[in-house]
Amino acid sequence: MFPESNKGLSYEDCKATADWLLTQTDMRPTVGIVCGSGLGGLADLLKDQVAFNYEDIPNFPQSTVHGHAGRLVFGTMKGKPCVCMQGRFHLYEGYPIQKRFVVWFYSQITLPMRVFKLLGVQTVVITNAAGGLNQDFKVGDIMIIKDHINLPGFAGNNPLVGPNDERFGVRFPCMSDAYDRDLQQLAMEVGQELGYGDFLKEGVYCVLGGPSFETIAECRMLHLLGVDAVGMSTVHEVIVARHCGMRVFALSLITNLAVTDYDSEEKANHEDVLQAGNQRAEQMEQLVSSVVNRIEPNNNYI
Repeated sequence: MFPESNKGLSYEDCKATADWLLTQTDMRPTVGIVCGSGLGGLADLLKDQVAFNYEDIPNFPQSTVHGHAGRLVFGTMKGKPCVCMQGRFHLYEGYPIQKRFVVWFYSQITLPMRVFKLLGVQTVVITNAAGGLNQDFKVGDIMIIKDHINLPGFAGNNPLVGPNDERFGVRFPCMSDAYDRDLQQLAMEVGQELGYGDFLKEGVYCVLGGPSFETIAECRMLHLLGVDAVGMSTVHEVIVARHCGMRVFALSLITNLAVTDYDSEEKANHEDVLQAGNQRAEQMEQLVSSVVNRIEPNNNYI
């Protein structure tokens, strides 16, 4: 199942994937969108769709998680050419963490970000389902991500581990501006215009490896670190997108509340995550599409 070397996917491999896609559609996307668990309906907003199953795309990994359709969809959203991942890839989907495989499995998980770049994408919009740690959050809140903590990265599990290819980006990319502040401000303004003020928040997201949900002690620790929401995705995509020079805007839908009380009977489960995603999907889709509508190709917004 796994390769014998840790060579990883090269620039040429990523370019071959992008070139294949460009021969299959006339769409030239400037915005890339990643749909989180239960949020695949974002792709259904695209007009003039051309869709590809991941299994049919050269070099693409496969999505194995319930709630992720496993399709790459090209189309227009509010007149903007977009490409949308209907399903993403996670650390826990069978990729080994042994050191000799680390380059390869991260290359697989974050390959779409590099393909986005080679397709001409300038701005990436990333969504996820997350557990709320902030005591002021409720299920159904939408959190604009302003920063992240890459907890696996503390152990050296970073998607940029391995030889650096300058054609993608610099060896030591800055991450203090990982999340575009102008787009955060735009999203807040759009949210107020849409009447979302009661459930639109902002905060810090932390990624864990999964697939098990967090223990009570882990949740308490993360809360002390200043984490507002926790999940199992997004951060690795953000790091690679920024390494490639793309702007990033990211949202978490709070689909469950992290358990921090030993007397609580609450238990996190994936079915509740999907259900919460479905209940808030329309507002999430409206917010994303309205933000995309006001993103200009020159990396400004209106």
